[in-house]
Amino acid sequence: MAKAQLNAGMTLDGFVLQERLHRGGMAAIWSVTHPDIDFPIVMKVPFLDYEGDLSLLIGFEVEQMIMAELKGIHVPKLVANGAFTVQPYIVMEYIAGATLQKRMGGEVIPLDELTALAASIADALGDLHQQHVLHLDLKPANILFRPTGEAVIIDFGLSRHEKLPDLLDEQFHKPTGTTEYMAPEQLLMIRSDKRSDIFALGAMLYQLATGELPFGAPSKIKYVRQRVWRDPVPPRKLRPEISPALQEIILKCIDPMPENRFTNAEEMAFELRNLDLVEVTERGERLERSNFKTAFRKRMRVRKTMQAIQASATKPPPRAPIILVAIDLSDDLRQPLQEAAVAALANMPGARLACLNVMQTSLIAIDENVNEDGDNIHVNRMAELRTWAEPLQLPRGKVTFHLIESRNIPAGILEFAHSNKVDHIVVGAHAGSGPGASKNTMQIALEAPCTVTVVRLTEADRLAAAQG
Repeated sequence: MAKAQLNAGMTLDGFVLQERLHRGGMAAIWSVTHPDIDFPIVMKVPFLDYEGDLSLLIGFEVEQMIMAELKGIHVPKLVANGAFTVQPYIVMEYIAGATLQKRMGGEVIPLDELTALAASIADALGDLHQQHVLHLDLKPANILFRPTGEAVIIDFGLSRHEKLPDLLDEQFHKPTGTTEYMAPEQLLMIRSDKRSDIFALGAMLYQLATGELPFGAPSKIKYVRQRVWRDPVPPRKLRPEISPALQEIILKCIDPMPENRFTNAEEMAFELRNLDLVEVTERGERLERSNFKTAFRKRMRVRKTMQAIQASATKPPPRAPIILVAIDLSDDLRQPLQEAAVAALANMPGARLACLNVMQTSLIAIDENVNEDGDNIHVNRMAELRTWAEPLQLPRGKVTFHLIESRNIPAGILEFAHSNKVDHIVVGAHAGSGPGASKNTMQIALEAPCTVTVVRLTEADRLAAAQG
């Protein structure tokens, strides 16, 4: 069923839509009320009804998952999540006040106010990290301030929780973030280092202090590599009243090597509040950026530098074993596949079940993202995957849902299995539909990097299906 167009006055799961406060590129924010809630709340609704792509769908699912794990004054209080099977949304506490981005749009901020703002953001970031969340897209638009002064961090669609599956990494295997604030290790798809957020905060502090971005605004992610070999103009050259101690903090944050940055956000907050205790090195006294000759030498060594960055970055914690069940939602193997998945989980304690569906795409034709009813096909398919897994009653974190597009079904399954180091595959005897389905299963069994369980319909299953 196509989802209704949202309008003021509508009621959704008991929440009454009042006014649309913001319409961004990926979601709209509505002020809403509920008879049982006595504080201001808003509803975030993603644009998934029409041509929304798969990354938007996964990102919103990530945000729902992570916000459910967060608490405290530095994040909006979560009120409710809407199911993808009906209308996905996030209802949360409304934070009054402008974003940091809007505060940057006016006059130059005095340095004492600037350091207080940055310390407040560092407090919030430290609290986030203490709760095992890496933001990985920290930027001025994602920072708000409570009337009492505490910074609030929002928008967790690109984030990672250290104790939950990283859906974005498993699904896309490509760098994510905002190029102006992205740390070099993020180019290497490293999503496990909290110092990436410190880099982003340092880039924001540079911008707050000087009115300029330290590395410009690259139009493509590939140009982010330049910050590895081309150091920024020292802040003191752009704004002479900046102290060597403050410059030391800023340049330490945006060092390309993670090991040269602050170890944690709490350390950064302490130094911002105690500039007289900062140990100033050459970089704090610097008034000129490296000359062209030095920059050229660094550029020639950029590959080795990237290797050093990779070695320096924090490695992700050991993951749970992954059991991949390749689900064809159109076949008769629903119950046998569910039973095989449960058996595989029982034989591999601590494992996670990854429910995968491959949407076969055309080689020549342009594939539409919507069906004839106007529904987003990706959203519908993801809802079907969740319905498939409901009888298993697995807790959050023990089951994940993955939708990929591929011209070749077995190739898509195998690529997912290889790239995510899957430990066990459960697949139906006819992977896919139509001619060649049996051959698909044979290819998966022969080329998989792990054990494969092939599930077949028994005669009793066929009789039951015929009678049902």
